Amino acid sequence: MTDRHYGGQERRKTPHLTDEQIEEIAERAAEVALNKVYTEVGKNVLKKLAWLTGAAVVALATWLSSHGAFPKG
Repeated sequence: MTDRHYGGQERRKTPHLTDEQIEEIAERAAEVALNKVYTEVGKNVLKKLAWLTGAAVVALATWLSSHGAFPKG
């Protein structure tokens, strides 16, 4: 683009939205934002659950090993 100012007829149109259309857009935006939040919360819960499961497996293996449940190689 150049810094020259366009001297022709204005071709841009300002969209005129009704209150109902604005409300519909706002509701849809809120819905999308909430879905993103739920997705992030779900990911975090699954990550924490995976860590807890891993820690429980290691703790169980350690406990079983200390009680002779695994053969000594």
